Amino acid sequence: MNIFLKKIYKICTIKELRKKIILTLSLLLIYRFGSYIPIPGIDPLGINFFMEKFSSKSKGLIQILSSFTGGAFNRASILALGIMPYISSSIIMQLMCIIIPSLYRLQKEGESGRMYISLITRWLTIGICLIQAPLYLISLTKQLIPFNSVYLVDINTFYGKVMFFIIGVIVLTAGTFFTMWLGDKITNIGIGNGISIIIMSGIVSKFPIAITKEISSKLELGFKGLIILFLEFILWILVILFSIIIIQAIRKIPVQYVSHYKSFIKKHQYIPLKMTSVGVMPLIFSQAIVLFPITFSNYIENSKLKKFFFILQDVYGFWYNLIIALLVIIFTFFYTAITIPVNQISDDLKRNGGYIPKVKPGKETILYIDHILSCITIPGAILLSIIAVLPSLVFRLGINQNFSLFYGGTSLLIVVGVILDIYQQVKIHLLNYYYDDLMM
Repeated sequence: MNIFLKKIYKICTIKELRKKIILTLSLLLIYRFGSYIPIPGIDPLGINFFMEKFSSKSKGLIQILSSFTGGAFNRASILALGIMPYISSSIIMQLMCIIIPSLYRLQKEGESGRMYISLITRWLTIGICLIQAPLYLISLTKQLIPFNSVYLVDINTFYGKVMFFIIGVIVLTAGTFFTMWLGDKITNIGIGNGISIIIMSGIVSKFPIAITKEISSKLELGFKGLIILFLEFILWILVILFSIIIIQAIRKIPVQYVSHYKSFIKKHQYIPLKMTSVGVMPLIFSQAIVLFPITFSNYIENSKLKKFFFILQDVYGFWYNLIIALLVIIFTFFYTAITIPVNQISDDLKRNGGYIPKVKPGKETILYIDHILSCITIPGAILLSIIAVLPSLVFRLGINQNFSLFYGGTSLLIVVGVILDIYQQVKIHLLNYYYDDLMM
C-alpha cells in the first residue's frame, strides 16, 4: 500500500503527466455531461418512463446496446450513437484495405496515406450515422418510447414527425463527431487512446449502480448473503486475472541475424505473437451480427423467424450464448488471418538478414509462423468465447443483471485492456522522468 501511495505521489509531482491526466479527466467529464442531454423534442423528465416498459429479457439486450455509450442510448441522448459508427467504419476500412489493392498501397505510403484513409473513414462514419440515426429514431418513436407525452412535439402529425427526425439525425450525427473529437483530443494532449478511454468511461459509469444493487440485494439475505457476496468478489477477481492473462499472453519466436554486429545488438530479439492479437474485435463482430437482425425483428411477418429472433433477445438464454460463442471462435480465426501479415513478417526478416533458427527463410518461414499462429489462436479463440458467455453463466448463478456484465464479455476485456494501456503509458512517463533526472 505504501509503494502504491508513493507512485501516486510521484505521478502528481511530474507536471507534464499531471497535466495530461487532468485534461483527460476534464474531457471525459464533458462527455459524461453530454450523455445526459436529450435529443431536441424529448422531455428530459418524461424519459424516465423509458426503461419501465421493458421486461427483464429486453433490459439485458438494452444494457448490451447501451454499454458502449454509458447509458446515453437508454436516455435518448444527443450522444446516443456514441462512438460506435466510427468503430464500424474503422472495421470496414480495415477489411477494405486488405481486399482493395489501391487502398492497401495507400496504407503503406506512410503518414500521408494514413491521413487519407482516416479522411475516408470519417466520411464513411457520416454514411453509417445517416443509416443508424433514422433507425434509432424509428425504434425510439415506434417501440422504445411510443408515449406521446414524452415528446415536446406532436410526432403523430406529419410536420412534427419530419421536424423531429431531421433535427434528430443532424444532432445524433453531430454527437458522434463530437465524441470522435473528444477522443482525438485525449489521444493528442491527454493520456492513453482517446476512443478506448471514452468507451471504457461509458462502461465504468454503470459500475457504482451495479455493485450497489448487488451488495444491497445480498445484505437482505443476512449472514448467508455476506458469504455469497464474498465468494462473488473472489470469482470476479479471478475472472479479471484470467482476462489479464488472456490479453498479455504471447508466444515468442526467437530471431537471429546473419550480421555479427546485428546479432550482437539484437541477440535477445524475437517476434511476439499474442494469443489474442485481435483483442475484442471478434466479440464486437459477433454481437453486431446477432443484434442487427433483432433490430428489424418487429417488421418480420414470418412467425417462425419472429419466434427465433424473440428467443435471441434473451441475452442470458442458451441459444443466444451458443451462437455468440461459435461466432467468436470463427471471427477470431478470420480476423487473425486478415490482420497478421505473415508474408510481410517473413519478407522483413529476409530483408534485414534475420532468420528463425532451424527454419529456412522464405516459404518455410511463412509456414512456420502461420503454424505457430494457428496453434496459439485455437486456445485464444476458445478462451475468448468463454469470456463472452461468462456474464450469462454468472447471471444464472444468481448475480444481479447489471453486475453480471462486469464478469466478462466485451465490457470487461475493454476495461482491462485500457487500464493496462494507461498503466504502460504512465510507466513510460515515469521512466522518462527518472532518465531526465539522471542526465541533468
